Amino acid sequence: MEKSYKTVWANCLEVIKDNLGEDCEKLYKTWFAPIKPVQLENGALTIEVPSAFYYEYLEEHYIDLLRKAIKLELGPKGTLKYSIVMDQISPITTTAPSTGKQAVNNRPKEIPVNLNDGSHKDMPNPLVFPGLAKVKIPSQLNENYTLENFVEGDCNRLARSAGYAVAKNPGTTSFNPLLIYGGVGLGKTHLANAIGIKAKENHPDKVVLYVTSETFLQQFMTAGRDGRTNDFIHYYQMVDLLIVDDIQFWANKAPKTQEAFFHIFNHLHQNNKQIIITSDKAPSELAGLEPRLLSRLKWGLSADLQAPDVETRMAILKKKLENEGIEMPHEVIEYIAYNINTNVRELEGALISLIAQSSLNKKQITIDLAKQMIDKFVKSTSREITIDYIQKVVCDYFNLPVDSIQSHTRKREIVQARQLTMYFAKKLTKSSLAIIGLQCGNKDHATVLHACKTVANLAETDKQFQCWVDELDKKLKD
Repeated sequence: MEKSYKTVWANCLEVIKDNLGEDCEKLYKTWFAPIKPVQLENGALTIEVPSAFYYEYLEEHYIDLLRKAIKLELGPKGTLKYSIVMDQISPITTTAPSTGKQAVNNRPKEIPVNLNDGSHKDMPNPLVFPGLAKVKIPSQLNENYTLENFVEGDCNRLARSAGYAVAKNPGTTSFNPLLIYGGVGLGKTHLANAIGIKAKENHPDKVVLYVTSETFLQQFMTAGRDGRTNDFIHYYQMVDLLIVDDIQFWANKAPKTQEAFFHIFNHLHQNNKQIIITSDKAPSELAGLEPRLLSRLKWGLSADLQAPDVETRMAILKKKLENEGIEMPHEVIEYIAYNINTNVRELEGALISLIAQSSLNKKQITIDLAKQMIDKFVKSTSREITIDYIQKVVCDYFNLPVDSIQSHTRKREIVQARQLTMYFAKKLTKSSLAIIGLQCGNKDHATVLHACKTVANLAETDKQFQCWVDELDKKLKD
């Protein structure tokens, strides 16, 4: 018996639920529950979505998952179509196919002959497949991440400027390697991709390759198991601009992978090929990497991405709205910018949630709707504790002015408050020791380490001090 369109979509939803990952229930309610199946004809399922924005968001963020579900239900030739509600009052619709995005690709790369034993040997492509005399190396770049839509501010100006220089002259500047570091959701992956895309625009013949450190590790393990380690290394040595994302993934593990990358790094650097690395920590904080590899990461420029200030947050929101073709009152943009101050990812997530609520409920976007949404969004999102927040809690606890932490006074109560701030900043944030020291009176990383040890020692020997630590820990986590 042939399946009905309702049955097909119901089964697709089960697949989608199983693959949404974190915040599954919230994502499902926001993006999939409002979808209605319309018809099933000639292997094509048509679904109705509430707005053009909905269609674009699904295509950009969930197309792979939707295709997976459709293929499982309808087979390899199954397709997806959309019926888009174009008017908020009357159900005027238009149809659109599922398109997906095209990747930014490299031109085929000629394999050098006589690599190993003097005979021609086909070069395996660890990202695609082996056995071709010409290997087309897919760049793996995300075309949505460009320098044009990466908003500049004081928090990222150095990294963005360095990125422009590298994209213009890859491999020939002093920014080689370029190491971009910063906390979660601050734009490391966006900027690294954007540099690669701009480099391809400036130099179409150059081979650009983006890879996560986890993917690199998995490829290396597969190559080793198949006895193709040398081929793996030679493959990466053909690249003109190599981007490795989240290198901290290798910390305290994968020594052979690190050694392979060390040889790839040396070859590329010696041949004036560009290397871009991203990490959640500064090089000085990257414990667990091989010392000789770590030393090479310090050869070029290390540029950090910090949490955006309120002006930059507003600019990010305006750019996102401009890209989506959506208008929003200034006071609403301002309200979101002032109330979501953790990182870019959560900022854009709040904006998208507000737009979705407006679209689903057929309501205009107003400051009242924004307040309702932000209140729910903040409650449902685990708060990322910042150094500023820790300073405020500690100073309130000891009845001290917040700026006393930044002062150079040696008064005992202020010194202890400063040490406790450093201790909790190291414990509860992802900030580097250098950043913690900078925000606690312009101290160096050695002073931060000393403060942390002092707090730990006093907590073991002084009951009153232990009480302070316990109470502050509770206040900070509440």
